[in-house]
Amino acid sequence: MSGPRYNETVFFWSAPIGITRQVEYARVRKEAWQKAKKWGKVRRHLGEEARRQLEVLAALGTAALPERDLREYANIVSEMSRIYSTATVCSFSDPDKCDLTLDEDVKDILKNSKNSEELAHIWLAWRRNTGRKMRKSYEDLVPLLNKAAAANGFKNKVEMDLRAYESNSFRADVGALWTELKPLYEQLHAYVRARLREVGLAGGVWKRLVTERGPLPAHLLEMFGSDLEIYDLVSPFPNATALNITQEMIKQGYTPQKMFQLADDFFASLGMSRVPDTFWKHSVLERPKSGDIVCHPSAWDFCDGENFRVKQCTQVTLSDLITAHHEMGHIQYFMQYKDQPHIFQRSANPAFHEAVGDLIALSVSTPKHMSTLGLFKKSSQKRQKEIELNFLMKMALDKVAFLPFAYLMDLWRWRVLDGTYPHRDWNCAWWDLRYEIQGMKPPSTRTENDFDPAAKFHVAVNSPYIRYFLSTIIQFQFHKALCMKSQEYDPDNPLKPLHKCDNHQSSEAGSALREMLKLGSSKPWQEVLRILTGEERMDTSALREYFQPLEKWLREENSRRGESVGWRPDGQYCLYKSSEAGPESNCTFAQDSPPVTSTPPSPLAPPAPLLAASTIIPPYTADLPVRPEVIDETIHPSTAASYKAPSTLVPDVGSIASVLLDTAVTPVPDTDDTL
Repeated sequence: MSGPRYNETVFFWSAPIGITRQVEYARVRKEAWQKAKKWGKVRRHLGEEARRQLEVLAALGTAALPERDLREYANIVSEMSRIYSTATVCSFSDPDKCDLTLDEDVKDILKNSKNSEELAHIWLAWRRNTGRKMRKSYEDLVPLLNKAAAANGFKNKVEMDLRAYESNSFRADVGALWTELKPLYEQLHAYVRARLREVGLAGGVWKRLVTERGPLPAHLLEMFGSDLEIYDLVSPFPNATALNITQEMIKQGYTPQKMFQLADDFFASLGMSRVPDTFWKHSVLERPKSGDIVCHPSAWDFCDGENFRVKQCTQVTLSDLITAHHEMGHIQYFMQYKDQPHIFQRSANPAFHEAVGDLIALSVSTPKHMSTLGLFKKSSQKRQKEIELNFLMKMALDKVAFLPFAYLMDLWRWRVLDGTYPHRDWNCAWWDLRYEIQGMKPPSTRTENDFDPAAKFHVAVNSPYIRYFLSTIIQFQFHKALCMKSQEYDPDNPLKPLHKCDNHQSSEAGSALREMLKLGSSKPWQEVLRILTGEERMDTSALREYFQPLEKWLREENSRRGESVGWRPDGQYCLYKSSEAGPESNCTFAQDSPPVTSTPPSPLAPPAPLLAASTIIPPYTADLPVRPEVIDETIHPSTAASYKAPSTLVPDVGSIASVLLDTAVTPVPDTDDTL
């Protein structure tokens, strides 16, 4: 696991003990950092490897903070993590039952319920009991992160976080990647919107909530709106053979242990290392019967070359089987680079670690591999094309639908941390991005009394997110390269398309992957990428090729139906507080305003709030209590006046501009390896 590791050994300890130990470890790291700085004057006389080690050591992270600030930082992040991990909500049908947890109950309800009122109740309650309670903590956290960045010699924490990507144009490059991907997402968005209106669930309520040209209601889709758990409603060919793998797993008596053993078997089939016995002895593969833990799946490296573990509250589902392979991908990475110097025992860049796990999942997810496991029966040739499109739709709802959320998460964070978004606008700025880039809307109007970003785990534990966006792209680059090695893919053979490739039992693919993994971060990521793929830049073409049959079908289907691609505002999504110097306008939105697609603003330009996403609260209403329990009030669009953004932003605060840091003292696994 990349970055500081000591926190992993104290994860299950109480917070006070963990924080004390983390501070002690920070002292050790600071001593090493100060010694490394002394070598700066002779750096040009050192060899390439030594220079690279010094470059890594040059950034200490939060450990550079004075001890008092470090303890405050650790306490803040620990408290936000505690709020998230212990949060519960009340049942919609039984208000006295208030012990519903995210992993055991809430996600299941949001995945399976078709009652829009219940979905809105759960969606709002979770944010009320997590994000809203963390807002003050996050406001206290930001200056500390700025202070740590300044102590490390960076302008702000954004600059420090992005240092790991070794590119001066990183933010612009990421924006360009999204621009290349948005046409595929927009086609998927238009199709999903049409199908949700078509199914007309709950007496037509869904059709009223999903307007013809508007954004999608986030609460109908998934807890965070980051992927779309609606395959049963939108599959292209519902009468084709269903890929109900979960049901078959349960029928065959799968257990969490067996799921992880299958993942270990896959890597072994590539000629790669099996996990050591200590893995099975010490890993947590199911939720403990007693005690609260953060159940977010994570992989752990204890830095002794022998001790690797996974913590996952596994359930017998296809989704968790895929996640098991993902986490074992992290473990395999740890084992492959364990012989590198400690400082290089991390992925080539933060996205590589995530991509390796998902890379294997691309093979495991295929109908071919499911058939190999005895979980899926091959159908007649007549149905093959329909089954393939259903499979690609299922994958797109997981991969493609996730991309805009993964991009906007850190786009919001960067703008918070570099001071573009003043703290009074944090929540509405979040919904501006959710609307503009993702085409999503909340179930009811949000305000600045809410803090919806922190309802997501990674905000709660101060963990950067852009690696997930990038990993979703480069995993397809990795996959394409390995599939060519295994001869499972041939660009000139229509019988061997990329989306059918399964690298299981290919020693050639395993050898190529091993050569890349064992380098760790000892070489620039561009060079590591070239070793496997022959390319030196992250590229979306492999992903677009993988989904090409589905994209072609979506374009034809949307055209046939006369669907509008993109979205227009259909209501009021968040209420901005007005600044003392700003206007006191009350903005409304027109049904016939110009369509908005998912084109993001320039990552480097301070954004104005979107026309459709927000309005300004006049001073006399700004502090009125919100009523999140009112979840089904109809939002009526009205004729629009022109929208005016808040007129002032916070001034440049120089060295204390808000930033995020590598979380050396966070009581959670290293952030490079957190899902």
